[in-house]
Parts: sequence; C-alpha cells; structure tokens
Amino acid sequence: MGAAVSITRLDLTASELRKAASGEKDSAAARRILALALVLDGVDRKTAAETCGMDRQTLRDWVHRYNAAGLAGLRNLKSPGPGSKLTARQQAELAELVDAGPDPAVHGVVRWRRVDLRDELQRRFGVALHERSVGKVLAKLGTANCRSGPATQGPTKKPRRHLKKLRRDRHGANPRPRQRQADRNLVPDAMRTG
Repeated sequence: MGAAVSITRLDLTASELRKAASGEKDSAAARRILALALVLDGVDRKTAAETCGMDRQTLRDWVHRYNAAGLAGLRNLKSPGPGSKLTARQQAELAELVDAGPDPAVHGVVRWRRVDLRDELQRRFGVALHERSVGKVLAKLGTANCRSGPATQGPTKKPRRHLKKLRRDRHGANPRPRQRQADRNLVPDAMRTG
C-alpha cells in the first residue's frame, strides 16, 4: 500500500478554503475545495471524500491537482476540441479563393456557396468537410458574409421607395383615438352625468 498523499500547498488555511468555496460559482469545484478543507482540519480521507460525494482515490487526484495549480486546478478544464482539418496555408488559400471569386468557366458557378467551396476543398487539398464546417472556417477567416461578383460591386443606382409605417398597438389598431362626431351623439356632452 502506497503512502498517503498530503497537501503540500499551505498558502490557504481550512477556513480560507471554506471562504473560497462559498464564493465559487462552480458547484463541483466548491465541493472539491470543501473536501480539501476537511483534510486540512484533520478529518481522515475516506470521511472527507464521502462527505463531499467522491471516493478516496478521486480526492487523492484532486489533492495532486491542488498541489500543482492551486484553486484553479480544482475547476474542470475545458476540452480544446478537435483541431482544424485545414492548415494555416490552406486557410489562407481559401480566403484568397473567396476574395477572388469563382471563374465560371473553371468552377461552373458565378458565386461561391458553401457547398461549392466544400467540393473545391476536396478537389484541391483532399480534405472532406461538411458545408457547415466550411461556414465555420469562413466565419473564423472573416469572410463568411462576403459575396464576390457583380451583385456587390457597388451601390445600386435605382432609388429605393420608402414607405411610411404607421405605429400600431399590439393588437394591430392605430393608437390614435378616433375623433368623436358631436352631431351623432344622442345625448350632448353637457347633459351627460357620470
């Protein structure tokens, strides 16, 4: 049986750990901090681990992480996720391709769509991407919403017609009250009681 792992980082006392746990937003990290506070108070490892909802081996792993990185080591680490399938050079070439626009004679399209770019990436680099992934790469490159071609070459010369929209309430009615027609009232305003 191996030797017990001890907390070698003594920059925080048990009461300071409890105070840190009360301010922690991550509940799992707060439980881990409280387990370490119990260990510093002299509670045996098995009881400290069971009190905080873990087994003794898990508490041992968190003690190692605390000794190495302090309180930050007790939080869950976010996984970086899979890396990009395109290299930096390929991404730069893709950005140039989008900026230059397609050649209708070569590519068979007049403007790039994600599906077309997906097929072009497969043909050029042998990299198979989903069209949604192509959109994410374009967004990362800052070219997601640009369209090359005659449609975006400048402002249109045709004037636009602007229509005045009337304000309506939430039921669709005009908020201005209708003007009363005094001659249609059966009882004149002066004779009304009420």
